Parts: sequence; structure tokens; C-alpha cells
Amino acid sequence: QVQLVESGGGSVQAGGSLKLSCAASGYTYSSYCMGWFRQAAGKEREGVAFIESDGTTSYIDSMKDRFTISKDGAKNTLTLYLQMNRLKREDTAMYYCAAGPRSGFGCYTGQSHYNSWGQGTQVTVSS
Repeated sequence: QVQLVESGGGSVQAGGSLKLSCAASGYTYSSYCMGWFRQAAGKEREGVAFIESDGTTSYIDSMKDRFTISKDGAKNTLTLYLQMNRLKREDTAMYYCAAGPRSGFGCYTGQSHYNSWGQGTQVTVSS
């Protein structure tokens, strides 16, 4: 059974940085994708950044110049990271990590393709 546990959220002033972590265990697929999603109050959950089992990364265009996804460790026990720089008020949201199968062309960006989710960690950016 896959377990994903996020940490690292908090309150930060606009322009600051945060690094989120997601401890993943029990994922046995050799080819997989992991991603960060976020959901602001009153809005739909949206993808932020994705990483394949081989380390290939992809980002939603509006995030790629400020956010960096990375991972460390083996597939059964690894840690997923999201480094967030130059944070803006509109980055305020609950951030979730997720795991799922890899498509033939890389990582899916839609949440429906991810079958394992963490409980989320709140990021609040104030001006």
C-alpha cells in the first residue's frame, strides 16, 4: 500500500521561499510519475510539477520559473520535494503530492490519473 506524507508547509511572506517534502513508501512500480498538485479555497485542484521515475521533470508553464521538483531515494522509499521560490499570494493553497502510472509520453498532468495521494500541507503567502 502506497503511503504519501507531505510536510514543509507554513506561512511565508510574498517573495519568500518554502521547500515541501513528501515521504513516499510502498510504491513498487518500476515506471511511475509523482507530482505536486495544489488547491486554493474555492478552486479546483491543479497540477504544479511532475517527475518521472527516471528523473525527467515537467511543469505547468506558470510555475516552471519559480518551482523545482526533485526526488531522492529508491522507488519503495523515496522523498519528493518541491522548492518554491519568489512566492506570491496566489500561491496560497493546500499542496498535495500524488503518485501514479506513467503515460507513454511522460507524466499525466490531470489529477484523475494519479491513484495515490497524501493528506496535503498548507502553504499561506501573505503580502
